[in-house]
Formats: sequence, structure tokens, C-alpha cells
Amino acid sequence: MLLMLNVHPSRAHDLLSPDVIYTEPGIPIRLYRDSFDNICARILAPAGATRIFSETVIRDSGELDPVAPDVEQHYISDLPDECMVFLLGSRYCETDELSDFAWKTFGDTKPGWERVQTIVAFVHNHIAFGYAHARATKTAMQAFDERQGVCRDFAHLAITLCRCMSIPARYCTGYLGDIGVPKDPAPMDFSAWFEAYLGGRWYTFDARHNRPRIGRILIGRGRDASDVAITTSFGPSTLTGFTVITDEIV
Repeated sequence: MLLMLNVHPSRAHDLLSPDVIYTEPGIPIRLYRDSFDNICARILAPAGATRIFSETVIRDSGELDPVAPDVEQHYISDLPDECMVFLLGSRYCETDELSDFAWKTFGDTKPGWERVQTIVAFVHNHIAFGYAHARATKTAMQAFDERQGVCRDFAHLAITLCRCMSIPARYCTGYLGDIGVPKDPAPMDFSAWFEAYLGGRWYTFDARHNRPRIGRILIGRGRDASDVAITTSFGPSTLTGFTVITDEIV
């Protein structure tokens, strides 16, 4: 199995306690960095039940996601080489299927922050959120047609529409607790959002919540969810339980 459960290296300096993965029964774990600089773990899981768990404490600035309404969109010819892969279609982001719709819908918007935010608002209003709508194989086009999904579907559709409009966009997954917002009575503080490249840097956008949030703790980045799955099994397996809780320590 491959596991992606460790905090992203860009947040390692904020850790206040070790970020260690444990298993029951105990299994040797080997870490490596993937091509997107995410930390991945490899294990050889034995037959039977295996519990995988982790707990850590991390410092956060307590600031909301940055908002920069004046940042501009780059011409493709001016983009850094490392951004180019995030303009391409990928497994869950079918740019060829949605390109015509994107240009007809967002072609008259102001390039830059306004265009991305208009896409985010569209996706936020177009898809109804519900855990019952989750499906591991659902693509951006299917979420667009079905108009329902979970956070990854919001992210995939927004990423796809941005790429159609020549804006590099990458998928992000990580922890997002109920900090600065009303408490969810059924917490599952694991979320997906995306980043768009504008004005020479990557900015965070969240089509599910459509508002700046406090306390995002990044685990992984990639082209879409296939690059940052929390577990990947090479062989038959059944997920019997999954819980993620993020608490604010005051």
C-alpha cells in the first residue's frame, strides 16, 4: 500500500510534535518524496485487519486564506515551466469536454483573480454537497452533469474550468477543521481545495465553501485526486472505517 498521511514538507517547520504514522499490527514503513514533493509511505500490509493512525500538533498563523483581487493572469508564454503540467487535462479533469462551456461562460470575465473567483462561485452554486454523493470514480464532467458531489468534486470541476481558461490549477488535500466557522456536529476535518497560479504565485481557492478559511494544513498537491489519494492498495482491500478530527488548541 501507499499512504499519503504526513503533513506536506512546506508545513514541516510548523510541526510542534513528531508527524509519525503508526500501524496495528506494527509494519515497517518506508518514506519517499513523489514528483510533486509530497511525502508518501510504503507498507506491505499483512492479510487481515490493519489499523493506520497518526496524531500530531502543528502551529498555524490563524490568518484567513489570502485574497488578492488585483493579481493578474499570466500569458501562457510567460508561465514557469513547472506550471505547464497544471494546464493539461488529467484523469479526473477533462478539459477537452468542458472547454467550449468554459469559454462561453467565463470568456467575458476579467482575466486574473476575478475570473477564478467567478469560476469558484459558479461551481459552488452548481454542485449540491452531500457525503452520499461521493464516488471514487466521479470526474469533473460527471460532477458537472450530476450537479452533486463532495469537496473533491467541487475542486475537480473548478480546476478543470480554470485550466480551460489557461489558468494553471492544482489539486490540494489536507486537514481543515471548523476554526472560525460554526462547528459541524459531525466533524470530518479532511478536505479538498485547489490552488491557481496568478501574479507569480499560487493562491488558495475553495469552491465547496467559497470563503476564506483559517487553519488549512496541507498534506498533498497534484494534478487531481489520483495523485494524492490517502491510501492506494495494490490488491483487494476494504475500508472499514475512516475518521479525521482537527481540534484547535487555545
